[in-house]
Amino acid sequence: MVHPAGLHRYRPRTGARWRDAGPLRRPAAALRVTLAAVAALVTAACSAHPAPTTEPVPPAPVSAARLSTALPDDPVRMVLPATGAETRWTQGLDVFVRQEARAVTASCAHDLGTEPPTQDPVAFIRYYELPDLDFVARHGMSGSAAVPVVTPGPVRTDTGDRSGTGSERLVGRGSDEGKEKGSGAGKGKRNGAGETGDTAVVRRCVTEGTAAATALRDTYAALQGQWFGTLVPLRHDPAVLRALRTLPGCLARRGIRVRDENGFFALADARQQTTSADRLPTVERALGSAYADCMRPVEAVREPARLRLRARFLADHAAEVRTLRANLLPALRRAGEEHGLRLVFPAP
Repeated sequence: MVHPAGLHRYRPRTGARWRDAGPLRRPAAALRVTLAAVAALVTAACSAHPAPTTEPVPPAPVSAARLSTALPDDPVRMVLPATGAETRWTQGLDVFVRQEARAVTASCAHDLGTEPPTQDPVAFIRYYELPDLDFVARHGMSGSAAVPVVTPGPVRTDTGDRSGTGSERLVGRGSDEGKEKGSGAGKGKRNGAGETGDTAVVRRCVTEGTAAATALRDTYAALQGQWFGTLVPLRHDPAVLRALRTLPGCLARRGIRVRDENGFFALADARQQTTSADRLPTVERALGSAYADCMRPVEAVREPARLRLRARFLADHAAEVRTLRANLLPALRRAGEEHGLRLVFPAP
């Protein structure tokens, strides 16, 4: 997926808000987590005022986020989101493409008699450039629904077809991107904790998976990248800046003392890195509730502006939009049928 530099997103349960490295490229997961932890603590010290003496009051407990299969009435809303709620569809699309890569990789590895790389579960990733305030208020800064993960079916030994079949199960939250934990010398055997099968074969299968996901992503990525780039100037819009100036005072009334939105994210990052696991959901929901309340005046300005920008964008890219509307959903259906995938979205 293509994002302009600086489009802010949040990783579930690590809290790290990052800037994408470029089109179809992100830093390695382990390095990113380590750097995020260090950067969050340093940035918090520089951007935030001293921590409040009391924690913000968390909202009452709520049921866990769920999954939805309801598609938008227009695929444009999934690829070119203009509201926070529409990014739920965008997150589902992101996950679907990453899962296709994993499904193709796993099917290839099974058919070649080896094991796929060990990876963390795929997770829905938030877009804080278009904050879904209702979701954040209910589930906190990074809480979301668990993602169905495809597990490969039996190895196909009768043909060269490696499309395979799949079954789905729900797993817990994790990072959006996994990593290979090592490599083994023998096919189909683990030679140590986290190790995988033959390195060359695994590499070949990962390449197949990446190619399949890239082909699917190419049906929308260029247009989506242009759209996200169109949103960047809103950061400097005078009306948006005026609304953002109300944020520190609003957060201070809720016990959170920061200078600006970046200071809030730095504080949230630091707390997510240092809070014990048993308290983390409560802390995240308290922070999310305060953030959502205080950002509503900002979104009251930005959301209508984004909708106006999208109307103009659709007119300026009419031919590309027609192609997107004609091709995206059929391509997703084909991938789903071939690899046993479901297109699902987080829902509050």
